[in-house]
Amino acid sequence: MHYLLFYDFADGYLERRPPLRAEHLKLAWEAQARGELVLAGALADPVDGALLLFDCESAEVPERFVAADPYFKNGLVRQYHIRPWTTVVGEDAKTPVRPD
Repeated sequence: MHYLLFYDFADGYLERRPPLRAEHLKLAWEAQARGELVLAGALADPVDGALLLFDCESAEVPERFVAADPYFKNGLVRQYHIRPWTTVVGEDAKTPVRPD
């Protein structure tokens, strides 16, 4: 199943990010190496949030990511939510649906 993790950044995110960025990226690349995190990155214009795509069996995986993320633990993430995503088109779709 695919899960989307949405981050809403707190005010001053860009200014507060530098001392925490290496630890955050290490966490993300480790999740990617385990096959859990597919894509991740900040939204642009404005930089007010981020979107992370997980490929995992349950929402517990992105929940554990958030709990360990220095951005969340240090208040750079104002709020987050996780949504299951039913993917139907594309090579990596979990439930492909093709037209008749």
